[in-house]
Amino acid sequence: MTLRELAQALGAELVGGEGEALVLGISGLENAAPGHIAYVENERRLAEAEGGPALALIAPPELRQIAKPLLRVANPRLAYAKALRLLAPPRALPAGIHPTAVIGGGVRFGEASAGSPQENALAAQVAVGPYCVIEDECQIGERTQLRAFVAVGRSARIGSGCEIHPHVTIHEGTTIGARVVIQPGAVIGSAGFGYAQDGEAHVHMPHIGAVVIEDDVEIGANVTIDRATTGATVIGQGTKIDNLVHVAHNVKIGRHCLLAGQVGISGSVTIGDHVILAGQAGVTDHVSIGSGAQVGARAAITRDVPSGAVLWGCPARPLREQLRIDAAASRLPELVRTVRDLLRRLADLEAKLR
Repeated sequence: MTLRELAQALGAELVGGEGEALVLGISGLENAAPGHIAYVENERRLAEAEGGPALALIAPPELRQIAKPLLRVANPRLAYAKALRLLAPPRALPAGIHPTAVIGGGVRFGEASAGSPQENALAAQVAVGPYCVIEDECQIGERTQLRAFVAVGRSARIGSGCEIHPHVTIHEGTTIGARVVIQPGAVIGSAGFGYAQDGEAHVHMPHIGAVVIEDDVEIGANVTIDRATTGATVIGQGTKIDNLVHVAHNVKIGRHCLLAGQVGISGSVTIGDHVILAGQAGVTDHVSIGSGAQVGARAAITRDVPSGAVLWGCPARPLREQLRIDAAASRLPELVRTVRDLLRRLADLEAKLR
């Protein structure tokens, strides 16, 4: 691909340099190589970028011109992400079923159903990797890739263009939309943590519901999403979930939410659209979080959150209030010394008045 072709693909303006120069790869400023594209967002790293070996730089329109060619674009980070997809696409498995995979009865690949499982998988461009297990009556969409050791439970449905990484477990009855990415070790549809008290014993509540993952969701490594007691646990379209997140039974998460690492969401929580939960945030059961809310790292949500709110702290409070509390807490040693001095002076005054 030439610089000019890359600029056209990214919707960028090519400024300076030879448009027919070949782009050999893409990298960051720290590991740029000759012929590679890198990106710089602001003046702070411009000198480093200009002195490096990169062929050209993806840059915002306001960045001053330098000796290197610039691909000017309004959102350079987004353009860099698109360039990564173009110049370093993920390795795809060849279509077909690996000889070590186990395929149950009634499994459908794409729309094909007349031929053998291998023929149908090839026709649908589905890849089933080594040691995968797909139980009876499952449906796998066209161009979906199941990498090694993926387990898919009975009657699960996986949409088209999905990428399921090694050692993912998808339990029975789970529905997954199109273009969903699930990273290694995730468990979708395991039984939730619900018990009824019987004297001193805890009796597990059967979870007979399902999990529904909508289109364009991305799920990180070792995420666990529990199946509903009844009904469905739902992850809305376009939501992105980081590694080591736990979503409990009957949770409803809206569209285009971001859940950072180690977030924990208790049962029957409802989350609106475009919500952000930062790392290690926790949400207690039966809470509702309105659309557009932002919850800071390690915050504890114990009550309903209105739409658009920005919360921080444990328990979570409005950000400005929590910042005032943090500022006051930093002065506690000084305040303790002041109180002790006042108490001493009061005791001296009382002694003199006796």
